Amino acid sequence: MRISAEDLDALALGSVFLATGGGGDPYIPKLITANALKEFGPAEIVSPQDLSDDAFVCAIGSVGAPTVSLELLPSIDEASGALAAFEEHMGRDVDALAAFEIGGGNSLIPLLAAATRNLPMIDGDGMARALPEAQMMTYAMAGIPPTPSVSYDYNGKVQHFDCPDPIEYESIIRKCAVESGGMITTVEHPMSGAECKGAIIPGTLSFALELGRLLEQNRGPSEAIADSLAKAFEGTIYGACRMIFFGKVSAKSSRVVGGYDVGEATIEPQGGGHPMKITIKNEYLLAQVADKVVASVPDLIVILDAETSSPINAERLRYGQRIAVFAIGAPAVLKTPEALAVLGPQYFGFELEYEPFC
Repeated sequence: MRISAEDLDALALGSVFLATGGGGDPYIPKLITANALKEFGPAEIVSPQDLSDDAFVCAIGSVGAPTVSLELLPSIDEASGALAAFEEHMGRDVDALAAFEIGGGNSLIPLLAAATRNLPMIDGDGMARALPEAQMMTYAMAGIPPTPSVSYDYNGKVQHFDCPDPIEYESIIRKCAVESGGMITTVEHPMSGAECKGAIIPGTLSFALELGRLLEQNRGPSEAIADSLAKAFEGTIYGACRMIFFGKVSAKSSRVVGGYDVGEATIEPQGGGHPMKITIKNEYLLAQVADKVVASVPDLIVILDAETSSPINAERLRYGQRIAVFAIGAPAVLKTPEALAVLGPQYFGFELEYEPFC
């Protein structure tokens, strides 16, 4: 499978859908990646199972508060510069690239690096959605240390990190992002092909592309696309996909705290009734109606524009928008006791037990 510039609109749409509000706005990364693909040719996408066991693989993406990415715009040099700095630090060339998350701009950063360096990108990622912290990647859950790693900021400053504990690493790398203007590119989780096969969630990049094409072909009222979305998710690692609310954004608050976008949104239902409150930490984490939990992390909470069915990043959610809220089941790998310990609702401070959407 190869991805060309003509595929990027669909890929961006699908990855924003799966990002559950996070992952960074894809617009500028999409333009930069399109230019790279036109200059260097389509990027090769490979299955994890096609990797040789001794291949040298790493994950690459952006770290920071998504609202910052609307002002601190990425450049073509950041992904390739970060990768070059990582290879120099490790003393060897990388054979294939993986994504942190299948979410928004962070789905395009590894594709950009792959195009500029003529490297394959792996069809998969470490979250099957977007999540805000490093220890929430399946690479970390599989016991692969996040370091040695490097960061690369908008000034071209490179920093090296050596911290095997993923929770401590998250604190360190987040502080680095804050001190570097709010957004950095990092290359981390060096692993062998054999390790990658056991850690990555396969097939998510190709599914995002398929999902994006569905959204492109069904632009229009979100109520009209609900059945098609439900069918698209049947038989996948996610399972059910269902609209759970419809209304208008009546309030939205957000601020950058410790390198994350933190806030909440209130949605007034069409036709009256109790509003829905959505809690945000980069991503949509919790949906409640009348203090009853309707959906929670690690299940996916997705907001679509009611009139166009376009997914809306949390940083672009605004007062007055008419929206539809969908819930999608999380992959099984994110619902194990070990995973829930580092990404379940209680980890985020919500005093509730996780109840799977499906």
